[in-house]
Amino acid sequence: MTETSLLRGPIHAVHAELGAAFAPFSGWEMPVSYAGTLAEHRAVRTTVGLFDVSHLGKATVRGPGAAAFVNSALTNDLARIRPGKAQYTLCCTPDGGVLDDLIAYYVSDEEIFLVPNAANTATVVTELRKVAPEGVVVADEHRDHAVFAVQGPRSTETLTALGLPTDLEYMAYTDAEWQGNPVRVCRTGYTGEHGYELLPRWGDAEPLFRALVESVQAADGRVAGLGARDTLRTEMGYPLHGHELSVDISPLQARCGWAVGWKKPNFWGKTALEQEKSTGLRRILLGLKALDRGVLRAGQAVFHAGAHIGEITSGTFSPTLEVGIALALLDTAAGIEPGADVEVEVRGRRLRCEVLRPPFVRPSTK
Repeated sequence: MTETSLLRGPIHAVHAELGAAFAPFSGWEMPVSYAGTLAEHRAVRTTVGLFDVSHLGKATVRGPGAAAFVNSALTNDLARIRPGKAQYTLCCTPDGGVLDDLIAYYVSDEEIFLVPNAANTATVVTELRKVAPEGVVVADEHRDHAVFAVQGPRSTETLTALGLPTDLEYMAYTDAEWQGNPVRVCRTGYTGEHGYELLPRWGDAEPLFRALVESVQAADGRVAGLGARDTLRTEMGYPLHGHELSVDISPLQARCGWAVGWKKPNFWGKTALEQEKSTGLRRILLGLKALDRGVLRAGQAVFHAGAHIGEITSGTFSPTLEVGIALALLDTAAGIEPGADVEVEVRGRRLRCEVLRPPFVRPSTK
């Protein structure tokens, strides 16, 4: 994809004004950092950070029985939640692979709002439309709404200063107004910190973002880019589609079985996932913490006792722990348990790592 064909969010000019460095991501030109990933990461962990993630997809399923229809397709059980709540869920293939992981917002029995990953929105919408019952409409609203994430210990203070509602349970949302314009305020996020995600209309995005910048800075926070978003989510062990989840990596292998409603009568991929669950996994996602100096990156091979046992799916430097960390899919036949030592091939040498079960850093979401 050429630079000129990349999509841009509604406030691209504001990012340029703030001195952002940009890079392509999922077909979009996205701000990677402003003051540097380390400083932005630490702001989220200690004060507050502001992200523009308007590239994320948005879709609405409306009509009689919309909630029941979505529940018959996606893995998690919408019956566990109620209107005003949100739920992490997965859209699977018939053989148990993952087309996408997404958040479902329960608006009513006749309306579910979905936030898929940017690159997978069209696929999710297409698959739902193929089998939607009569009267149920699946609308792609990718560029109808912006998404801003306000994350960190001072996130509540930041929103309160703008008169936005903050008294929400984790994974709950409310529809509010800011300066007369609608905005959905959600107690969700992708950093492991207490935080919120705001969904204004695409055309209303700039004034709200500028106000958030001022409020975040007043709380000693920073505007943050995709670089910090990636280091933060990796410290939490949160999966990224295309790395820890894909059509070739099942929810069970990625330790996302908790997002599967096993007692539901049906969902896409149920038979395959039940079979995988009963017969046992051939590989499982675990964390690696470097014991030697070196950079862990996706695609590097993992060894134990001289044998190749897996591959890193995501790797980075942890600003919190100040060591290299990674997520890796390891063969279950190798019998590797947390606490074991393994080696990673890094530029022709073997780097020792400790195996552990993520997260690497204690979450503070609630």
